Amino acid sequence: MSTDRLPIIDIGSLRRDTRDFARIGAALDAACCEFGFFYITGHGIDPALSARMMKLAREFFASPLQAKMAIAMAHGGRAWRGYFPVDGELTSGRPDRKEGIYFGTELGFDDARVRAGVPLHGMNLFPALPGFRETILAYIDEVTAVGQLLLQGVAVGLGLSRDYFLERYTRDPTVLFRIFNYPPSTAGADEHELGVGEHTDYGLLTLLRQDDIAGLQIWYQDRWLAAPPVHDSFVCNVGDMLERLTAGRYVSALHRVRNASGRDRISMPLFLDPSFEAVLEPIKVLAPDPTAINRRRHGRRWDGADLATVSGTYGDYLLSKVSKVFPQLRTEVL
Repeated sequence: MSTDRLPIIDIGSLRRDTRDFARIGAALDAACCEFGFFYITGHGIDPALSARMMKLAREFFASPLQAKMAIAMAHGGRAWRGYFPVDGELTSGRPDRKEGIYFGTELGFDDARVRAGVPLHGMNLFPALPGFRETILAYIDEVTAVGQLLLQGVAVGLGLSRDYFLERYTRDPTVLFRIFNYPPSTAGADEHELGVGEHTDYGLLTLLRQDDIAGLQIWYQDRWLAAPPVHDSFVCNVGDMLERLTAGRYVSALHRVRNASGRDRISMPLFLDPSFEAVLEPIKVLAPDPTAINRRRHGRRWDGADLATVSGTYGDYLLSKVSKVFPQLRTEVL
């Protein structure tokens, strides 16, 4: 499948005809093996809902900093929700040139995990904008449903039952949703000034809605490949955990953002991950694929991680990752 463009996969037929899972599963499998990234169209989400979400995001980021800091992450406690300013996140060990808001599944005090103080579980901090809360919760539900459908296709592409991931990992998934604003590069900045530094995602699957401004780049065959906006699509990618579960068959590809457009850029990724309590183990029918790993990474992952080691719970794994992104919160909430 070597090409200079990420695959675009229309998943619309999955809602109408279950017999199409084999064809689309094969396309997803090929994209996950080769790129670790792909676009999806035909997802069924109302464009008006996405447009409202994007409009509200722009309104929030255009607010004065004082208003945005009213929902700063320091107020989110162990739920790890809220706003952070430009340079407030360390994705690859250096401050990112972006600001953002962290959201997740909305859980009240009646939830046992919230009462127990389990990290990353709780209530969101919502901006004081009319309709924001209702819009974002509806949007999270809609995109999560698309992600669950995609995981069914991925399972079929791997030769597994459609409900493989649902039964083992995502019946009660960890859903993390982010809205990011990438200001344009500063005057005279070189290519090393990045909106977000090169990194891979932690979990199973990421579904990203981006505006009409380019900036996302994927590491592919020893160079950066642009992933420009495609109308009414999501850019989807494999996370580290799916790479590990598939013993390296799927690639969790390095990616970064550089906004050289001269305008603010909005992106909205939703991370669909295993439940916090899910016990991790490799997919037994899949053997490690050293040939694929060697072809992509010269025999090793970019971060030196051992793909053969999958154990413990997803919650333990995730906390070890996110605590590095916001070191100032690590000692306060974990």
